[in-house]
Amino acid sequence: MYYSDDVIEEVRSRNDIVDVISGYVKLQRKGSSYFGLCPFHSEKSPSFSVSPGKQMYYCFGCGAGGNVLTFIMEYENFTFPEALKLLADRAGMALPEPEYSDEARRQRDLKESVREINKMAANYFYYQLRSPQGERALKYLTDRGLSDQTIKRFGLGYAGQYSDALYRYLKGKDISDQLLKESGLMQVNEKQGMYDKFWNRVMFPIMDVNNKVIGFGGRVMGDGKPKYLNSPETVIFDKSRNLYGLNYARTAKKRYMLVCEGYMDVISMHQAGFTNAVASLGTALTSQHATLLKRYTDEVILTYDSDEAGIRAALRAIPLLKEAGISTKVLHMEPYKDPDEFIKALGTEAFQERIDRAENSFLFEVSVLQKSYDMKDPDGKTRFFQAVAAKIAEFELEIERENYIEAITGRYQISFEGLRKMVANVLMQGVSARRVQPVRQQARPEKEDGIRKSQRLILTWITEYPQLFDVISRYIQPEDFSDELYCEVATMLYDQRKKGTVNPAQIINHFTDPEQQRSVAQLFNTDVKVGNPKEMEKAVRETIYKVVEYTIDQKSHALDPADMKGLQELVNAKRRLQEILRLHISL
Repeated sequence: MYYSDDVIEEVRSRNDIVDVISGYVKLQRKGSSYFGLCPFHSEKSPSFSVSPGKQMYYCFGCGAGGNVLTFIMEYENFTFPEALKLLADRAGMALPEPEYSDEARRQRDLKESVREINKMAANYFYYQLRSPQGERALKYLTDRGLSDQTIKRFGLGYAGQYSDALYRYLKGKDISDQLLKESGLMQVNEKQGMYDKFWNRVMFPIMDVNNKVIGFGGRVMGDGKPKYLNSPETVIFDKSRNLYGLNYARTAKKRYMLVCEGYMDVISMHQAGFTNAVASLGTALTSQHATLLKRYTDEVILTYDSDEAGIRAALRAIPLLKEAGISTKVLHMEPYKDPDEFIKALGTEAFQERIDRAENSFLFEVSVLQKSYDMKDPDGKTRFFQAVAAKIAEFELEIERENYIEAITGRYQISFEGLRKMVANVLMQGVSARRVQPVRQQARPEKEDGIRKSQRLILTWITEYPQLFDVISRYIQPEDFSDELYCEVATMLYDQRKKGTVNPAQIINHFTDPEQQRSVAQLFNTDVKVGNPKEMEKAVRETIYKVVEYTIDQKSHALDPADMKGLQELVNAKRRLQEILRLHISL
């Protein structure tokens, strides 16, 4: 689906961001911006800023940011076309017919048809649960402690005892066998022809984040195999990219997500008030799941079963979540097997206490690792601490290593200095060299991070104080921005400014990835604390100086000593560097 940049910009410009966001968040004016409690993370003090001048929002707490389209996509979890249509309708605009290739049109029509078939099937299963033949399935659910309200909320149903009941129902709706096959609801073989994939099962509709049914899970009634059966992957269902219960959990506005093993865990936890619970769909947690979770939270608490399989699942999930930038803890449910059993036995308050005391994922890994060693044997104990030291050495930052050394010494019988020396030995031997930077090599990355902030300040100031552009552009050009994204944004911003406009919200439209939109929003909302205009002017001078000095330093390192022309340019650049400190800057 494609809309021209002009159409997108017209929709955006006809939806004032303050008007739109104030329909979701209570905003209060402070200076030139509006502030409110961030809808994307839990907070008590407003850090969510909406700028009418920039037509952007930015949260100084969690980093969420973008323009009005980004907000609708993030808050409603809409796709870009869905967000564009909502805002176009709001502005009374008729969008032009989107442009599709023949193949794209075929795929669009197929997806819409499969969604409609899934919706019909969900309604059919829901009705069957309440029919006389669904009595046994309904009793199973109520015996598990589910209320009628919970059954309705999750759309639970029943697939009857006959293996062609759904097939006959859908054929009565004039749906072709080819479409039924594409839906994943049917199976085909030479002997039986086409027949239902699900029969004699309690049915769990699987919904995407927009509450549309994309697949099903079925729990068999009786001793049939397999116990649980899931839809195969279809044009609308990819189990490695969807999480059960996320359609509700994403609106829970908790700072963390509870990741469980199965459908019933999620449902019983939601019924108990823990509405931020989700589960993977009959598969282990994947890197795609971790990336999906990162869109909604920075912290996950793993609430897997307390048996060996649950422990193995947690150990597999922890590195994937860490790679996605998610802080992870592990909830201990002993002596109970799963959340459902625990809550029924001890209640919700006790479960919340366990959540509050969830164990740091690294310490959980170490506790599991300990079981592999005989801690009563001196040699076994030594090898355990050597293994722990190797794990601690994987942390890049010295402060992280120090913190975990302290935590381990507080839990196990080893001195701080003793374990610290073991970690240092691992680092010296080059173990995990690709992932670890020794302390002595950290000065340069820290300097580069400071330069990145200076470059972000430059871009922010150009949008907030357009009069600074002439001064800044005299010394700094887009190619001087060290990060590829910064350089791309700077190029677009400089082009706008040369045309006499500054429109950061339009620049955000250029990027489609939500994480990139967040990063771009940060470029226009970097802050520096100053007390008065004179201090601000000094900060501008010093920031320009730092960015130019860094550019000169980079060129010096890359310069061929035989390049006489390049050397002369560097000499001239260093002379001009001194001019910057004498600049007169007026805000």
